[in-house]
Amino acid sequence: MAYYDRQGNSISMEQWGDLRKDKVVEQTRVVSQMVSTVWLGMDHNYRMDDSPPLIFETMVFHIKEDGEWDFSSDYCERYSTEEEAMAGHLRAVEEFQGRT
Repeated sequence: MAYYDRQGNSISMEQWGDLRKDKVVEQTRVVSQMVSTVWLGMDHNYRMDDSPPLIFETMVFHIKEDGEWDFSSDYCERYSTEEEAMAGHLRAVEEFQGRT
């Protein structure tokens, strides 16, 4: 498994572990949904080609009546850079605001 810091530089697993406490990029509540974008730090690009590593992810979770998150989600987008992740987060917020 390959590990990367938020700037896309290769790092060790130990460095990745130290950095994981600061993984949230952005979270936005949209009615009963939570749009959450995080730095994964591990390459989630499972294509066997020279594509850049996918180290950020946006998912959308339902917030249950008790305030807990339902971690089943059918929305997931992954990105190579934090800039792409922020743009993707804003797109997801707009999409889910349009559904209310």
